[in-house]
Amino acid sequence: MSDLRGGLVGCGYFAANHLHAWRQVRGGEIVALCDLDEARLAQRSAEFGIAAVYADLEQMLGEKKLDFVDIVTKPESHRALVEQVAAHRIPVICQKPMAPTLADAEAMVAGCAKADVTFMVHENFRWQRPMRALKAAADEIGELFFAQVSFRSAFDVYVNQPYLATDERFIIYDLGVHCLDLARFFMGNVDSIYCRTQRVNPQIKAEDVATMMMQHQSGAASVVDISYASILAEELFPQTLVRLEGSDGSAELGADFMLTVTQGGDVRRHQVPPAEHAWSEPPGTVVQDSVLMAQQHWVDTLRAGASPETCGSDNLRTMELVFGAYESAATGHPYRVRAPHDD
Repeated sequence: MSDLRGGLVGCGYFAANHLHAWRQVRGGEIVALCDLDEARLAQRSAEFGIAAVYADLEQMLGEKKLDFVDIVTKPESHRALVEQVAAHRIPVICQKPMAPTLADAEAMVAGCAKADVTFMVHENFRWQRPMRALKAAADEIGELFFAQVSFRSAFDVYVNQPYLATDERFIIYDLGVHCLDLARFFMGNVDSIYCRTQRVNPQIKAEDVATMMMQHQSGAASVVDISYASILAEELFPQTLVRLEGSDGSAELGADFMLTVTQGGDVRRHQVPPAEHAWSEPPGTVVQDSVLMAQQHWVDTLRAGASPETCGSDNLRTMELVFGAYESAATGHPYRVRAPHDD
């Protein structure tokens, strides 16, 4: 089979990671770029050797024969762009968070289903190699009953993404979506979520700390704690620490990707680091590698005619937890998840 040909929409800060990764994806490539900012578009075109550039998405969709479109824009533009691509019957992968409202996210999924096009959300934390290793280790420790997903840092994320300091919603919407998805990845779907938020940094508009507790459909519990205000002895950004407890033992992903599996008196430790690439830029190596892993999964599923692991309907469950967490924080009460979405 020949390589799948894709177009990429949005040439901003994070798009560089996508474009570097696309160079390594087996079976897929980017052949066209689209962005409203012509200077940024020209920069990415020169940097990655992609000659076909467009300031208008409709023109790109009409002129280029594309097998998929990769959307790497801000969330408020996602619905319109996904629906526009779906109208051309072209499969679409879209960066997280899927949409600024649950209604928008549901409309995106419904629109792609009606057009019979494959839709995946680029939810890359579950594609981090250390997380996949932890998932495999979880199979050894019996029935899971508790998980903790922790991301605590004081890293200056505002330098490259200054809008994070002025957005109406911050850490749950931008980072928590990843960690809530990890909780689902390890522990399954959720019945209810309770959340408390804090704003520690007075220079930003929204919450920079959140603590969430979930009751899963299996009866298990999980805690997701996230912070961009934690001044700790060791700055681990962008590492996520996870502990899973099961009926036969525990599995823990600690600092510097140390995986510890405990069963009875047997304790096994080994590192499960991400792959490093020529374009990797510490400390973001683990995230950059996961972008490659997510995009490879996307191409593999398209070529196989299969549904992606983080298809739109699956990601709706994560997005409901994001908005449910905000509702819980506002009311002081747990948010009860609605009837399961159709997968």
